[in-house]
Amino acid sequence: MKTLYCNGRIYTGEGFAEAFAVEDGKFLSVGEASGSYDRLVDLKGKFVCAAFNDSHMHLLNYGQALQMAQLHKHTDSLGGMLEYVKEFLQEHPLREGQWLKGRGWNQDYFSDVQRMPSRDDLDQISRDIPIQLTRACGHTCVVNSKVLEICGITEETKAPVGGRIGQENGRLDGRFYDNAMNLLTPFVPLPGKEEIKDMIRAACKALNSYGITSSQSDDYCVFRAIPFEVINEAYQELEESGELTVRVYEQSNFTTLPELKRFVQSGNVTGRGSDLFRIGPLKMLGDGSLGARTAHLSRPYADDPSACGFSLFADEHMQEMVSYANKNGMQIAIHAIGDACLDQVLNSLDNALKECPREDHRHGVVHCQISRPDQLQRIADLKLHVYAQSIFLDYDNHIVEARVGKELADSSYSWKTLMKRGVTVSNGSDCPVELPDCLKGIECAVTRTSLDGTGPYLPEEAFTVREGLDSFTKEAAKASFEEDRKGLIKEGYLADFTVLGEDPFAVDPREIHAIPVLETYLNGKRVFLKKAGRPSSVIFLRRTALPASSRSAAGLRQRSSAAAFRQHSGPSHRWAG
Repeated sequence: MKTLYCNGRIYTGEGFAEAFAVEDGKFLSVGEASGSYDRLVDLKGKFVCAAFNDSHMHLLNYGQALQMAQLHKHTDSLGGMLEYVKEFLQEHPLREGQWLKGRGWNQDYFSDVQRMPSRDDLDQISRDIPIQLTRACGHTCVVNSKVLEICGITEETKAPVGGRIGQENGRLDGRFYDNAMNLLTPFVPLPGKEEIKDMIRAACKALNSYGITSSQSDDYCVFRAIPFEVINEAYQELEESGELTVRVYEQSNFTTLPELKRFVQSGNVTGRGSDLFRIGPLKMLGDGSLGARTAHLSRPYADDPSACGFSLFADEHMQEMVSYANKNGMQIAIHAIGDACLDQVLNSLDNALKECPREDHRHGVVHCQISRPDQLQRIADLKLHVYAQSIFLDYDNHIVEARVGKELADSSYSWKTLMKRGVTVSNGSDCPVELPDCLKGIECAVTRTSLDGTGPYLPEEAFTVREGLDSFTKEAAKASFEEDRKGLIKEGYLADFTVLGEDPFAVDPREIHAIPVLETYLNGKRVFLKKAGRPSSVIFLRRTALPASSRSAAGLRQRSSAAAFRQHSGPSHRWAG
């Protein structure tokens, strides 16, 4: 069925148009209507762009988090959060052996105490059932005494490399940092494949509501004891049943060389798969988070001289993983937040490419937050991709200089500088660290302020509105080698698009976050409709050609792309660098 969408304010990624046509899941034409159509959809002036592509997140973990206690809504105070968890437990009775889990707390937002939660706090909720509450960043968690008992963890238990077990005055405080959290994993009940599929379904539904149809997702690390084959099968079965409404590019997370070799030798290399589920890069976690002070810095934290953070892998181990992946045709994406970790990552990638040179490898750095000027140039010289999370500025604006000092802060989160040096920069949310709200991410990229107005932080690093949109569409498609088939509203491309309630180019940049997502389309089929809204008007044309007068009235001629870009892609306010 041929469908014509007209009378819209359509940002194609290359220019602006007022109409496009869709057939068999692809864009048939853009800007001009020719031939005959079965349906005419009047967009009534609404803004349309390519559907959003979150270039780094954790889709399965998001689906799991949606089933947990939602702590991010109750992190104003420790006392209030504990009361919420008690209520959650009463409203969601647990099965025998099941753990009470929650995610989203942030001690920096607590108004009643200035510390992280402890085992004693969680013991107030229950001493009889196991409780695990994970920080928003996912790099720290706290458990109650029951969990320590189940896992057999005592003051004598040694933390693994790249992790730390918290103690206060020689007593376990229930806090686990980064790799130390792996000590808990073997004791947590595992979901079956059908439960995993339920998590994926829930996450996809939520992502569609944010205008997202593509996710570059790190999933294998969520349940380490579950083989990657089971995760892949869950996605493939949902695709076969027509229930997978988000395209997934799997950022394949492995921590040991034997695991990685088994994966690759099973035929899983970058690019294998379909348009709905495809194998992406080797994904590694280099260090922790800035908020938890586990990101690895080259100098002590300015607000805690006793800490520098730590890397999660020894140099030799990271090098052997990266070299193997590079030699075997895998793309590589490594999480690096601290500048010391970034040195380790850049050295590993540099050495691997010297050992086995590759053109258009698109290896990349995930986050790329704390950085020095010399590192920014190395990223450009190595032709790396950067997976930014501009939404992190919403929180980090409040802490970055206090955490790392002014010198490091003055050259960090410098994604516009990287773009100017020819580096491709895509955007994402790291969900469930943050909600997958692309419009909030675009606003933070454009204003360089927090949503509460704090900032701007390094305003010269601000994106234009066009660059913000592109970072979640066409630039994200480049991160997965898919710029030839998605990320643009263009003839022959996959018909994934999003309808917004306002034009991001026209509103006050500080109001971009408030723009509603009205409709989301995958393969030309609507997968989300805002409940309070109404779908665009549809007229069935019975395969008759539109007369020239109708095409003119519907505004089907395409504006000059060059003129439209000059008018709408430049700086639109005082922060757009």
